Order: sequence, then structure tokens, then C-alpha cells
Amino acid sequence: MSNFHLPASLLATAIGLVLAAGTLAPTALAQKAAPKPKSQEEAKALNEVFQSTNVDEQIAAATAVLEKYADTEYKSSLLQMIAADYQRKNDYPKTIVYGDLALGADPQNYQAMLILGNEYAKTTKDTDFDKDEKLGKADGYATKVLAIVPAAPKPNQRMTDEQWNDAKKDIESSAHEILGMVALTRKKSDVAVTEFKASVEVAATPDPADYVRLAVAYNQAGKYDDAIATAEKVAALPGALPQVKSVAQAERVRAIQAKKKAAAASAPAAAPAPAETPKP
Repeated sequence: MSNFHLPASLLATAIGLVLAAGTLAPTALAQKAAPKPKSQEEAKALNEVFQSTNVDEQIAAATAVLEKYADTEYKSSLLQMIAADYQRKNDYPKTIVYGDLALGADPQNYQAMLILGNEYAKTTKDTDFDKDEKLGKADGYATKVLAIVPAAPKPNQRMTDEQWNDAKKDIESSAHEILGMVALTRKKSDVAVTEFKASVEVAATPDPADYVRLAVAYNQAGKYDDAIATAEKVAALPGALPQVKSVAQAERVRAIQAKKKAAAASAPAAAPAPAETPKP
């Protein structure tokens, strides 16, 4: 999945405004109940989080803020950032731990829901004994995101309405992607097709990988022509990575082969040759 992460840049802008103002008085960013640092020292510590040059530095800096400023209003966002960093490191257990902590601090943190939903959806296998439980969690998080994001307020008042609308589209796209992955694992191919189509159609910036997932869903549904057309589309998509194009090509070949096999299986059997008349 594409992992959609919005808050880091938004929080960085928020802290930057506070530091530039040199005061903790309300700024152009502030909206009612918006989080803000409680001291210049906390603001500087938060700024260090966003100036980190790699995920390990960011994890360490965010952890330091949480330990030193236990009552920080950025607790949920920092925990969510740590979860996202562990997700980038492919550390599934810590991603889940910190994602859960982020939601514990703010049950409406839709970014944490996306992280958790994505992890459960992409790591759950058909043979897992707790498959239904984990897929249920992924489904639940994605469904809740789709319910709360349309009316969610701007996380940063410096964003234009157009920027926020595009951001919400990409968030909703990520939620549909999760639902598509859940449906694939559940072998509900028609549902997967619907969700992946929604993911690419609603996104302000469609993820080429979702077109590949859509091709997979079409193949699983036996809609081989649609799978071929979708896989071929990936080659022309701007920003599609070589490995994504390679997977799309493999899915295209799979669809072509499956189509030929299906055609051969449905072809009528050849009529038997007439028996020769015995010569007298």
C-alpha cells in the first residue's frame, strides 16, 4: 500500500509558526482546541522531531519529547509518527503497538487508523488462525476513516480549501485500498474490484500500485480482459516505479494465460471422425 502520511509536514509547519513568532500566543494557524506547545522549550524539542534526517532519529526525538513533556498536546500525533516510522522499517509489532497508543491518546486520529488498518490488511494471510479478527480490525478502521474524514477540520489553517480537499481524497483512497486488500484475502473478488476502483477514482493522486491491485482483483474475479487493460495502463502512469511496472506486466501475462486456459476449457469438443465403411 501506499502509506499515506499527512501530519508530519502539517505539524512541522505548526511548530515553525510558533518558533518564528517567538511566543506561545495564538498564531494564524490556531483554531479552537488546536494543539500547541506549552513552552518554547517544548516547541524547540518538537522542531527537532521534524528536522530528523532518518526514521531512527525521528523515533528517538519523538520519544524524547513524549518522555520529557508527558502532557504534550501532540501526544497522539507523535505516537502516530513513531508508528509510521516503524511501518517504514517493516517492524510490524511496534507499528501496531504505537498505532494503538496513538488511538488511545486520540480515538479520532484517522492517520493512526490508516496505519493500523494497512498493517492488518497487508500482513494477514489466509492461513492465519486469527485471520478473521485481524481482517475485521482492518475493515473497521478503514470504514471509520471514511465516516469521519469528510467532515474533519483542517489540521492546519494555512492549507487552502483545495489542498485540504485533495488531502481528504487521498486519505479516502487509502481507506478504500485497505478495504480492497481485506476483500482479496477474504476471496471476495467483486468487492475487491469495487474498492480498488474507488481507490484510484477518488484519489487526488492515484497510487500506481492500486492499479496493479485492481488488476489482481480482476484476475481473481475471472475478468481477464479488464485485468489486461488495467495492467497495461500502469506502464503509462507517471510516477510508476519500475518494480510496480514489473508486477503489472506479470499480472498482465497471468491474465492472458488464464484467458487462454478458460477459452480452451469452454471450447466444444471436436466431433469424432466418421467410421470407415468396411470394404466388401
